[in-house]
Amino acid sequence: MGLDEAASKPHEKLGAVLAAEMDAVNELIRTRMASKHAPRIPEVTAHLVEAGGKRLRPMLTLAAAKMCGYDGPYHVHLAATVEFIHTATLLHDDVVDESAQRRGRPTANLLWDNKSSVLVGDYLFSRSFQLMTETGSLDVLRILSNASATIAEGEVLQLTAAQDLTTSEDTYLQVVRGKTAALFSAATEVGGVIADAPKDHVQALYDFGDALGVSFQIVDDLLDYWGSDATGKNIGDDFRERKMSLPLIKALAKADDTEHDFWKRTIAKGDQRDGDLEHALELLNKHGALEDTRAEALAWSDKAKAALATLPQSEIRDLLIDIADYVVARVN
Repeated sequence: MGLDEAASKPHEKLGAVLAAEMDAVNELIRTRMASKHAPRIPEVTAHLVEAGGKRLRPMLTLAAAKMCGYDGPYHVHLAATVEFIHTATLLHDDVVDESAQRRGRPTANLLWDNKSSVLVGDYLFSRSFQLMTETGSLDVLRILSNASATIAEGEVLQLTAAQDLTTSEDTYLQVVRGKTAALFSAATEVGGVIADAPKDHVQALYDFGDALGVSFQIVDDLLDYWGSDATGKNIGDDFRERKMSLPLIKALAKADDTEHDFWKRTIAKGDQRDGDLEHALELLNKHGALEDTRAEALAWSDKAKAALATLPQSEIRDLLIDIADYVVARVN
């Protein structure tokens, strides 16, 4: 079940509560992705930005700010900043992964070319920094610039860990904290900072975003082996790309010599044959690797909810708690 196909959709309820602010974010995104001199920039950006994504990250920023009582204009700037950073990383990721599809549509690098994707991604990163400086807050600048560096670091770490059968769960978590959770935690933290919330509230928002991001990515990696094509993912892409995700790391930890030889051939050496994906799935199920991975995703979701429980009760807080449940409901 994809994040958009579940029976109950708390992110849509949150979107309804934040509808006016989200309209302002979308308008700001459209304005700032324009380019007088390079029409390819809005073409490429619009393809990705208007592909019907959930806009979860910018919603988290708006929700955090509103929950903390903010009534100024800059949470809209920060939400657009977060979306630009996210879109830039997607453009770069698709080039690195040589992806042909995202959100059920052809990727920008397929429709245009790798050069366009990389350079437009660079443009969006630059735009995001212009936006965040307009808030006039050095704290905001520090949080989001640190997140941008951490995301890039996580991507490079993933690149070096790929195909390495000795990759540990700790390294995997470091990758996930970098490439995914860093932007979630920055998105929620800056919402509290711009609202001048108390330090313990800002910390709780950071902890929520961090745990939600980790849970979100673990579920995403799990769906690669446990989902269906309705999730927008092609089952087994991570296996074909030889990514050392958590299900694989857990199965390897319990592998006997014959199984280890199989993983060495398919992942380390990239010698994949007909029937290998099916055999990989058998091994993951044999060792309970998928169930164990799901249990970790649930544990991180619980951490996210526990962080929010320290904040005053409100409609938005309760919807964010529902979102933490909903992220892991995809693998029920």
